[in-house]
Amino acid sequence: MSGEQFVLRSRRVVTPGGLREAAVVVKDGKVAAVVAPSEIPAGLPVTDVGDKVVMPGVVDSHAHINEPGRTEWEGFETATRAAAAGGITTVVDMPLNSLPPTTTLDALKLKASTAEGRCMVDHAFWGGVIPGNADQLEALIDAGISGFKCFLCPSGVDEFPHSDRAVLDVAMPVLARRGVPLIVHAELESPVRRGAAQADPRTYRGYLESRPKRWENDAIRMMVELARKHGTRVHIVHLSSAEALPILRDARREGLPVSVETCPHYLSFTAEEIQDGATHFKCAPPIREADNRERLWTGLAQGDIELVVSDHSPCTPALKHLEKGDFGAAWGGIASLQLSLPAVWTEARKRGLGLEQLVRWMCEAPAKLVGLEGVKGALVPGADADLVVFDAEASFPVEASRLLHRHPITPYAGRTLYGVVEMTFLRGMKIHERGQPLPHPVGRWVRRPVAARVAA
Repeated sequence: MSGEQFVLRSRRVVTPGGLREAAVVVKDGKVAAVVAPSEIPAGLPVTDVGDKVVMPGVVDSHAHINEPGRTEWEGFETATRAAAAGGITTVVDMPLNSLPPTTTLDALKLKASTAEGRCMVDHAFWGGVIPGNADQLEALIDAGISGFKCFLCPSGVDEFPHSDRAVLDVAMPVLARRGVPLIVHAELESPVRRGAAQADPRTYRGYLESRPKRWENDAIRMMVELARKHGTRVHIVHLSSAEALPILRDARREGLPVSVETCPHYLSFTAEEIQDGATHFKCAPPIREADNRERLWTGLAQGDIELVVSDHSPCTPALKHLEKGDFGAAWGGIASLQLSLPAVWTEARKRGLGLEQLVRWMCEAPAKLVGLEGVKGALVPGADADLVVFDAEASFPVEASRLLHRHPITPYAGRTLYGVVEMTFLRGMKIHERGQPLPHPVGRWVRRPVAARVAA
């Protein structure tokens, strides 16, 4: 239980100071200390995991849980069960695909009450910026929302319309004054070449050409301009186009508050390997070419990309149109909560990147984005004792039948991934062990701290 004291010891503990042999002392659900093995307090029960890695719980700041309203797509119980199995201890739910979307205070209250008592992991909520809801933003901030999301192109659901410059010129000053981020689906639609528009809907090449890199690049240029104008913290979600990295790099050199994330599927797959009709690979923006993937990895290694998050976006099997293989009709989204940590680690280790970088991308940086630095995402005294025991050398074949989110559809099926989550602890409570979730939902809503919500 969270009130117990215990010690988790390993020869490989990922701390803010690096990877080292250490012991994590847990008391009352918090990290009390991280000490050398010789300094373990007497009388405390010690679990020694040997060479297995002890790391902070993953903070996934980008997941579509879809409840209430579209619970047949996913739901809090199934999504957070999969999250715990994947070493995720905090998940931040997106404001769209639920009904109603989280664009008003009443909708937030409904969503929070629906999640209460049903989550295996801690959770938070993004609000939405849409045309006509500027009068709701302050109330959502006061309620503890993590920040706000907008789309610059149609979202795929009518109840969450996209925002243009006029909408953002009203909303962004409010967010800047209150110190909360705007996270942006950055695609600006513009005409595509005639061949792409008329392509066979079963071909992946046609789908790829229908959403060119130019859409992302143009949208990111616009958001940099708006960040400069309003001083709002802007975060670009699910970056696919590596061509946009110099734009973001220049913005940060200028001192603008702009950051970016990418996702496991953009780091794992390539357009060249996606067969025609394989709609389980469809997402927006699309998975691009191998050269683009390697440039994203270079951006991560160099610090141009700060976060890696799942963009867990599930739907019912029927909406993927797997029988027809129609990329135009299929829902765009990849469900990956349970697999995001091993998927990223599998590719990172191939490129000589280490566990410290993995933790920075998937734990520390997402926690900072949602205002939970020092509470989540790092093994520091006073932080929640969210811990993962991770066997970094073990591998496993992905079997769809073993996935715990609602619908076992995944483009990772048949792949061998490295990194097995042996145990997951939430605030000192074990919520997952060796492939099986424990039965009691103990997750809580973690609000953006009050200090981050008051006017500057």
